Parts: sequence; structure tokens; C-alpha cells
Amino acid sequence: MTFSFTESESYLYTSESVTEGHPDKLCDQISDAILDAFISQDPNARVACEVSTTTGLIVVIGEVTINKGYVDVPEIVRNTIKKIGYTNPEFGFDYKSTGVLVSIDKQSEDIAGGVDVSLEARSQENTATDPLDTLGAGDQGMMVGFACNETPELMPLSISLAHKLCKKMSDVRKNGNVPFLRPDGKAQVTIEYSRGKPKRVHTVVLSTQHDPDVSQDKIETALFEKVVNEVLPKTLIDDDTIYHINPSGRFVIGGPVGDAGLTGRKIIVDTYGGVARHGGGAFSGKDPTKVDRSAAYAARQVAKTIVAANLADRAEIQLSYAIGVSKPISISVETFGTNKIPDEQIIDVVNRHFDLRPGAIINDLNLKRPIYSQTAAYGHFGRSDLDLPWENIDKAKIIMDEILN
Repeated sequence: MTFSFTESESYLYTSESVTEGHPDKLCDQISDAILDAFISQDPNARVACEVSTTTGLIVVIGEVTINKGYVDVPEIVRNTIKKIGYTNPEFGFDYKSTGVLVSIDKQSEDIAGGVDVSLEARSQENTATDPLDTLGAGDQGMMVGFACNETPELMPLSISLAHKLCKKMSDVRKNGNVPFLRPDGKAQVTIEYSRGKPKRVHTVVLSTQHDPDVSQDKIETALFEKVVNEVLPKTLIDDDTIYHINPSGRFVIGGPVGDAGLTGRKIIVDTYGGVARHGGGAFSGKDPTKVDRSAAYAARQVAKTIVAANLADRAEIQLSYAIGVSKPISISVETFGTNKIPDEQIIDVVNRHFDLRPGAIINDLNLKRPIYSQTAAYGHFGRSDLDLPWENIDKAKIIMDEILN
């Protein structure tokens, strides 16, 4: 029998997030800081930048084509590490002593040719062509967008709370309220659902790097007072809520010293905490011609608009593309039985109100700007603390009025 969350009396679902000092997230932030720097110099820059890290070393590799300007990549690497908080040699990793290796080449001319002049444009060489048809998708692949009405930002509650816990741990570290914390950390939140609605917080796991001379009791007390109590809604916790604070015990060795890091290894943290499916592509370090990023952002806007317009309580959008082709190969909508109108009608609404060609996405969301570093920690979606164009749902009222009339 197929599982239906709306019919289940009770079930548990868990999502995790990581702090900005986690080695994988460190790499994501460096990749996007480099991307922002290149786009600041040349809005049409083509960037695919990957970063890896281990003890005392950052390696930057990738492909970049820029027509004007100059970017000091090692300086950006060190500034990003400093901003995150790796400033003390006692941590075993710091922005001053870390070695930085850079190996960046130009974007492949074969890829560039398919992106610069799409299949549609090539097939109409001597005729007038819609300029938004000219740009081809930077790769083939599937992108997924999701929204649900569990939170005001229309995100799954489990990932929303996990992100907020991680950001709070970083905030209290940086502002000195809990000065013995170090940059690396994680949070995990398990929500108990009843018939598809969040009922309570079942379990919270917090793991944070810390100074060596701090007791476990002091860590637990500080995180309860300054993090847990400040983030978790009182209406969702009870006497049975389970807490695990640094369950492994001592966590002094962290960051790249404790574990190697790599760009794009936290894609579920970046998106919907596992609640929705994922196309597989990472976001960080990629300019918006890469549909792994831009189309995933557009899919989020579509899904969020569907939920905001009350067409469904949950919506998952899948888009697929072929490299060098402008128009999506497919558009799929899944509403998990929560739709208020037929899914076929929702797809028709999507087709009429959203242009999902890469050129149109970049134009509509104004993506040729240095806006990406801010997304590289604590999620790319549902960020009420950021002004992100793909979170805009202005079309929801238009669609609601259209459906009602």
C-alpha cells in the first residue's frame, strides 16, 4: 500500500543543517564568494568553481571565463575563512597560515558554444529570434522546487528549525554571548506529524565545536539558554521532547582539521532537508547559466507561488533540461493529494505565468548580480533574513484572482 502522510496517524521526519564553519559549508562559501567576485567584475562571467579543504590547505579548481576585470582568488579565500571565524591558530586552521592552491582554466569552448547560442537559435539562423531563446541550458539535468504551508516562509518545519538552530549557534559565538564555541557545528531536528501536520518537536540534536577547557554541563546549559530556548516554538515542545547536546562528548577538533570538506556535499541541507526530491546538482560556485542553480531557484518560486495561491498545501515542481536547449524538456507538478484544483490545471497555470527558459529565469530573477555568498550557509530557500528574488510570490494574488474568476 502506498504511504500517504495525510492519512498517517503519526510519523517522524528528520532534517539536519550545519553551521558556516562546517568544512563542507566552508567550501561552499568560498566557492560562492569567488563567484560573486567574478560577477562583480563581469556580470556575464561564466564560473564553475569547486573548493576542497583539509588541515592547513584550501584547493580551488574550476573553469572561469571573464571578459573584464581581475579577481584575487587567494585573498577571497582568506577573507572568507576569516569571516567564518577561523582566526585563531589554536583551532588548527586559520586564515593566515592556511595554504591556498588555485587551478582555474577557461570554460570549455564546446559548452560555451551551446550556451551562447541555443539549439532554438541555431535552427533559426536567418530569422528573427526571441532574445530569451538565445541562451541554452548550461547542462542537462533535473531540478526540483518545493514549498509547503508548515511555516510562514512555506518551508518544511524540520529544516527550517535546523537552519535556525545552526545560525543561532554561530550568532552567539560571534557576538560573544557564548564565547567558548568554535565555528564547526551541526543541528538535527525530528518532527512528529499527525495526519500531515506538525504536532511536536520529537528530538533535537546539537553538536558544536568548543574550547578544550569547557565542561559538558556548561555547554549544555549555554546551548539550552541561548540557542534552544530562543529558537524552538514553545507550542511545539513538551516534557517528552528529547535533547542530545554534543552526544559524542568532547568536540574540540573540528573544521578542516577534523574532517575534509568539499563544495556541493551538503545539497540536501541547501534545499529542503530531504522532504523533497533533489535533481542531484549542487548550487555553490556556479553562475546562473548553470540550470542546476538558476532553474532550481525558479522551481522554488513556482512551488512557493502555488502554495501561496492556495492551489495546494504542498507542491513539488520538477524541471528538466537538455544542454544547449532553451526550453525545458519537461515540467512536472506533484501535490501529494493536497491540491485544491486538478494538477493538470496547476500545470496550465505554471505554463501561463512562468517562463522557465534559462534566459528568462536570469532576466526575471535578475541573477547576474553578486548575491550568492549569502546563500551558501543556512539554506538557499525560505530565508526571511535575506531578500532573495526567487522567494518573491507577487504572482500568487494574480493567480488566486484568476482561479476565483
